[in-house]
Amino acid sequence: NNQNIQIMSKQEIEIAEVTAKRLLPVVQPEKEDGNVEYKRQVHHASANRIRSLATQMSYRLDQGNGFCTYRLGVEDDGCHSLMNYDCMVNSARVLEAIAHSLNALVIERLMIQGEVTFRRDDAKKKKEPVLIPDAKLAMFLEPSLYEEEYGRQRNSSTYYNNIDDDKEEKNDSDDFNRMRKANSNLFTRCQIMIQRIETHLLDPLPSSLSMSSETTPTKNKQSDGITATDEEKSRRGGGTGNTNSLGTATTTTNTQKPNSTHKNAEEEKKDSPSVAEALSSRNIRIAVVGNVDAGKSTMIGTLTTSRLDDGRGRCRTSIMKHRHEIESGRTSTSTSHLMGFRSTGEPVGGRDQIRTNKRKTEDEVARESYRIITLMDLAGHEKYLKTTIHGVSSGMADYGLILVNARQPPTHMTRHHLGLCCNFGIPVVVIFTKLDGCPRHAYNNSKKEVLKLLRAPEIGKKPYAVKNEKDIETCIDNLHSLTPLIETSCVTGLGIDLLQKLLFALPKRRRHEKKVDRPFEFLVEDIFNVPGVGGVVSGFVNAGELTVGANAHVYVGPTDDGSFMKTVAKSAQIARINTSYVTSGQSACLALSLNKELRKKLRRGMVVLRHSPTSTKEFDAEICVLKGEGTTIRRSYQAYVHILNVRQSAFARKVEIVNNGIITPTITTNNDSGDNDNAAAADGIVLRSGSRAKVRFEFAQRPEYIRAGMRMLFRDGAIRGVGIITGVPSKVTAACG
Repeated sequence: NNQNIQIMSKQEIEIAEVTAKRLLPVVQPEKEDGNVEYKRQVHHASANRIRSLATQMSYRLDQGNGFCTYRLGVEDDGCHSLMNYDCMVNSARVLEAIAHSLNALVIERLMIQGEVTFRRDDAKKKKEPVLIPDAKLAMFLEPSLYEEEYGRQRNSSTYYNNIDDDKEEKNDSDDFNRMRKANSNLFTRCQIMIQRIETHLLDPLPSSLSMSSETTPTKNKQSDGITATDEEKSRRGGGTGNTNSLGTATTTTNTQKPNSTHKNAEEEKKDSPSVAEALSSRNIRIAVVGNVDAGKSTMIGTLTTSRLDDGRGRCRTSIMKHRHEIESGRTSTSTSHLMGFRSTGEPVGGRDQIRTNKRKTEDEVARESYRIITLMDLAGHEKYLKTTIHGVSSGMADYGLILVNARQPPTHMTRHHLGLCCNFGIPVVVIFTKLDGCPRHAYNNSKKEVLKLLRAPEIGKKPYAVKNEKDIETCIDNLHSLTPLIETSCVTGLGIDLLQKLLFALPKRRRHEKKVDRPFEFLVEDIFNVPGVGGVVSGFVNAGELTVGANAHVYVGPTDDGSFMKTVAKSAQIARINTSYVTSGQSACLALSLNKELRKKLRRGMVVLRHSPTSTKEFDAEICVLKGEGTTIRRSYQAYVHILNVRQSAFARKVEIVNNGIITPTITTNNDSGDNDNAAAADGIVLRSGSRAKVRFEFAQRPEYIRAGMRMLFRDGAIRGVGIITGVPSKVTAACG
C-alpha cells in the first residue's frame, strides 16, 4: 500500500538507476508492430538520434492511423526503468517537440508513480528496488507543451487506481499535497498519447495567443488587447536586450483600460482565421526582384527570421536552396518563403523555441499567423532572366518588390524587372538596400536614376517616399499610380520595421476565393518522387476545390501526345501541414497514385483537373507589342511564350492587325493557293512597337492546357509583348484513361 513507499533522496535514486537491475515488470513486453513504443529515456539526444526518433514516431503514427502511445521509463521487455520524475519530464518534452515537427500533438501526458519502493537487504547490506504488492498507483495528468503555450491547460488532477480492478478512489487533500511534493523523489514512468492533426482540426492560434497573453499584466503598451512581455519578445526574436533581433511591427497601439472586458473564447475563435483561410484568402504573394547583388535573398532572410544580417551572408544562407548558390551568393532558382503576422502586426519569426539552432518551419509559421506573406525569391542575374520571367508569370503575385542597391545606379536588368511587373499589372514597391556605409552622393545618384525610370512613359508611376506610418496610410490605397520608396539596411535594421508595417498593411489584390465555384484547376510547378509515397506534384490551386482521398479521381496532363492520365489524389499538404481539402488560392502538394511508368511522364507545366480535360497546340491571343529596340514581328515569327505555368516555343500562324479597334483582313502563314501576290503582301506586313494585333499561335513541341482569359507574355531574349488568350480552336485533344 501507499504506506510502504519509502521516500529516498535524489542521490540514492541516481545510484539505484545505475546499479539496480531492471527486472520489475509493470507492463506487457513491447511488440515490433503496432502503435505503442517503449523508451527508457530520450534526454540529451543528438541530432542524428532526433531524426531517428522522428522516423520511428512517424511509423507508429501510421500503424495507429494517426494515433500512437509512448511509454517512457519502461524497458522493451516491459520492466520498470527506475527513472526519476525530472528525467521523465525532460524526455516527454523532447518527444513533444518531435511530434510537433511531424504535425502531431500530445493529447495526454500521464505521470505514474507508486509502483516501486526500496527494501532493505540485510545480506547484501543495501537497499534494492522492489514492486509494491497490491499497489495503488498515483497518476498525474499534466499539461502538454501545446496546452501550456496556448492557454488550454487542463486542471492537474491526481487519482489512485487499483492495479487489479482499476477502481478509482478519491484522495484527501493532505495525501494529494504530500504526493505532489514527493513526486520528484519517486521512481516514475510516463505515458504519452500522440495524435496526428490535419488543417481542419487545428484551432485558430491567434485567439489562443491572445487569451494566454491577456492573463499576464504588464506596464507596457498593448496592441488590440494582446500584451507581449519582454520574455515573449525575446523568444520571438524581438527582445529588447538582443541587438541582432528586430522589433515588432505594430500598426495600431492602444492602451487598455483597467476595467475593460475581453472577448470570450468562442468570440475570439470565431473572429480568428483558420490555417487554411490564412493560407488562401489572407495570403499575399509578393515577387522579390532586382539586379544581381541587390540583396534580395538577404532581405527575405532578414524578414522571415526577424534577425539582422552580419554583413557576410548569414541571412541569405538560411534560405538558399543549392550549394552553388551558397558559395556564390547568387540565386539561380525560384523559391518561396513564408512570413507571418499576428493580428497586431507583430511578425512571426525568429528561432524555434525548442530547436534553437533552427528557424521556424513553414507549418509553425502558418499555425501562428493571422496573415501570411509569401515572398518569392527570384534570380537577378541576366543569364537567369527566363527563370525570373517564368516565376513572375506563374507566381500569381499580388505585388512586387524591386530592390535597388543604393551604392550603384539601376542597371538594364532593373529596367527589365520593373517593366516585367508593370506589363503584368503588378503594383511595385522600390526598396533601396545597403544604406549602411553608403556615400550620400552615390545614393542620390541611384535615387535620381530610379525616379527617372518610374516617370518614364512606358512605366508611368509617381514615386512616393515613405518615411513613417502616415505615409503608408497615404499610399496604400493608390499603389496602381504611386510607387512607395523605402530606405533599408539589413545590417543596421534601418527601415526594416517600416517595411514590415507596409507588408502587413497591403490589401489582398487577387481574390482567388471568388473562383471556388469554378472547376478544379491545379497548376503543376514542380514534381517529386517521394519514397514510400510515390509521385508528388507541387503547385498552385488556381480555381475550384478538391477533397483528397480514395474517391478523388483527377486527370493529370497533358502528356507529350496531348492525352491526360487518370489517377487518384491520395493526400495533400499545404505549408507542410497534412490536409484533406485544398481550395483556390493555396500553394499545395498532391500525392498521386501513379505507377512507375506513368510517373516518368510527369513534367512541369502540367495541370490537375477534375472534369473535362482538353489540350491544344493552337490558341488565339490579342497581343500588344512593347516599345523597345529592334522589336519587329512578321509572318512566321517564333518566340518563347509564357502562359501561367506553361512555357514553350510558339510561332505565329495568323495575324489580324488591330488599329483603333478595326481588324484588317487575315494574313496567314499557309500559302496553299499559290497566290504570289498574297505571299508578298504577307511578307511585307510587320508589327512594331506599340502595335496591337490578334494572332493565332501554334506550339512548336507539344499540346498544352490553355483556356480563354489567361494572360500571356512572349519574348525572344528580351520581352517583346504581352497579351490575353481570347480562345482556342474547336479542334482539341480529349483525355484518355
